[in-house]
Amino acid sequence: MSDSRPQFFGMLAGLFLAAGLVLSAMLGTTAWVKIKNSQYISVKGSARKNIKSDLVIWSADFSVEAPTLLDAQRQLKDDRLKVDKFLYDAGMTNHFFKAITIEEEHATFQNEETNSERPGAWKVVSSQQKTIGFTLKQTVEAHSADVDHASQLDSDSTTLVEQGVMLTTEPSQFIYTQASEAKIEMLAEATKDARARAEQIAGQGDRKLAGLHDADMGVFQITPLHSSDTSGEGLNDTTSLEKTITAVVTATFLLR
Repeated sequence: MSDSRPQFFGMLAGLFLAAGLVLSAMLGTTAWVKIKNSQYISVKGSARKNIKSDLVIWSADFSVEAPTLLDAQRQLKDDRLKVDKFLYDAGMTNHFFKAITIEEEHATFQNEETNSERPGAWKVVSSQQKTIGFTLKQTVEAHSADVDHASQLDSDSTTLVEQGVMLTTEPSQFIYTQASEAKIEMLAEATKDARARAEQIAGQGDRKLAGLHDADMGVFQITPLHSSDTSGEGLNDTTSLEKTITAVVTATFLLR
């Protein structure tokens, strides 16, 4: 009995292997027949390109507080001159100041009188709000093609804080201005990639490509370098200096 069990399992293994080979052959034959009988073949092609941003947008807010509007305006003007000089000294000549926002600070004052019903006690008879100060805020925005130098503005701006400027910087935006031209180039590269894939598949059925029937361009993904993020609506990263553009094309070719 002990000798028959190994033989039995060996026969089962052989049967499963044979069945697997037959199934693989059937699937391969089915795929070959589909390619052989089809008039079209559709494949996806892709292209990737690493790029470096060529424009940086730097922005910051600075604000002042004063008991009167006139004092606040004077202080803001002095701070604006400091910010202006800082940017010119840093080579950021292309900058501008946005509109000033004004916020009033209020306090509530209560009018009280003695309570005739409770000697020594006071009661509130009225209250009113009064303006006790003003906060003025302004935003400055600078553009530069010197992206390596401009990226140091955040750390250099501490000199303004040391001069008494209440400055808050925003994350810099890194833009690639040649994205439109790159997309056209990459669309062609993605189509070439799709054609190479289609030729390999068609060759399995002894077919050749006759020509491009149509092509659908997918969304472009502009992501940080080495990122694998994707979106169905496309991505346009502005947080990183170096990026990757990915293009995808679904191409349909005629077969002959």
